[in-house]
Amino acid sequence: MKTPTLMVQGTSSDAGKSLLVTALCRVLARRGVRVCPFKPQNMALNSAVTADGGEIGRAQAVQAQAAGLAPLTDMNPVLLKPNTERGCQVIIHGRAVHANLEAAAYHDYKRLARSAVLESHARLGAGFEALVAEGAGSPAEVNLRRGDIANMGFAEAVDCPVVLVADIDRGGVFAQIVGTLQLLSASERARIAGFVINRFRGDPALLEPGLRWLEAETGKPVFGVLPYLQGLHLEAEDSLARPAATDAAADALRVAVPALPRISNHTDLDPLRLHPRVRLEWVGPGRTPPPADLVVLPGSKSVQADLRWLRAQGWERALQRHLRYGGRLIGICGGFQMLGAVLHDPQGLEGEPGSQPGLGLLALQTTLAAEKRLARVRGRLALPGAPPVSGYEIHQGVTRGEALGRPAVHLDGGGTDGALSSDGQILGTYLHGLFEEPAAGAALLRWAGLDAPQETDYRALREAAIERLADTAEAHLDLDRLFALTGMPYRRTD
Repeated sequence: MKTPTLMVQGTSSDAGKSLLVTALCRVLARRGVRVCPFKPQNMALNSAVTADGGEIGRAQAVQAQAAGLAPLTDMNPVLLKPNTERGCQVIIHGRAVHANLEAAAYHDYKRLARSAVLESHARLGAGFEALVAEGAGSPAEVNLRRGDIANMGFAEAVDCPVVLVADIDRGGVFAQIVGTLQLLSASERARIAGFVINRFRGDPALLEPGLRWLEAETGKPVFGVLPYLQGLHLEAEDSLARPAATDAAADALRVAVPALPRISNHTDLDPLRLHPRVRLEWVGPGRTPPPADLVVLPGSKSVQADLRWLRAQGWERALQRHLRYGGRLIGICGGFQMLGAVLHDPQGLEGEPGSQPGLGLLALQTTLAAEKRLARVRGRLALPGAPPVSGYEIHQGVTRGEALGRPAVHLDGGGTDGALSSDGQILGTYLHGLFEEPAAGAALLRWAGLDAPQETDYRALREAAIERLADTAEAHLDLDRLFALTGMPYRRTD
């Protein structure tokens, strides 16, 4: 018997697909269903290392947590990580198979990618009672329909029903839904089981006539309307759609982070963004780097290009001034590589082949190599108290130099990571998730100058957000009807 799959597609990017899949995974897991998330193809620069040693989109790792699972590479068999405006690294089954494939060439590559998608779907189907799949962008992107594996092409291949989610906060929600249906083929329209409207604010009674019209116009049910959830935090799949600065106490630690054009794994900074005594500011193009206690250089998918951008934006001089006045500086992954004396990319893995000077703040140099390091690691920070730290490495850089003689992290089982400058002002590391362990996060904030920082359990905050999201789905969606119409296994709660 085929394992039921339900696919969530959206009328646009950021309509709420990831959140709805997360909610449904937790709801089904609560009801005793062995459920697994799945995203055929993902384009994102936020990623995670899986239990089986591969790389998948960050959102699927969160959805795995919602389902009570360790993340697996089959949950996201095709991951695209943009290097340039026209090219991306192609990751299949957790491993990079193309360093920088042009977009036009990728569309010809979709046949092989489709095979990988169907292989992963079949493997997961053999091990679980239900799969909840997430589409990408919108199924109505007519220029991308040929060879589609991300939306309706996948749904038709595995013969699964689709729930369409639309964001009412953007405006024009009925046009979003009806317009999307009009751009689908007859068989694809028939595959849409119904709709979920997301991010509603106001009096539901005022929306009711529109919902009844929509159902009459399309002949399909509205499964429910999810309210706008103030303060909900789950890691973003990719975009930096965040406030410029966080609300925080008057004595907050000021943290400045350049919003690099090819920033990757910016979710590393979420524990700081959510800390009540930290004021984190993303600094975009055209802005003068602000005064700060701590500057963090985040990860980058195109380190040399982003380093050129930093220089053009005045950050090199700003960092020298910041350090001269006693400020602290952290570089994570690509940001760590920028701190060294020179960056080499002889094979052109992240753009044009070549080398350029780094910021010269740590005595080290980095050469990009074809083999990517993917590892989940644990260790202890080289700070007072040696607090435990854990996270994951995702990088192609091989870094050498005398600065590594003062490591930032001592890894369990031997070995070290990163570097701590001799004056104690600069810390560089390859470790994503640096701030997630409560003791490590507090130690880093204390090192950066925050007096008696409280320990914040970021993983507990993420779990609470998943629970809140599932509670909201239970309260506002007709889940029994949704599961019945889509053929999903479920157990009633009454």
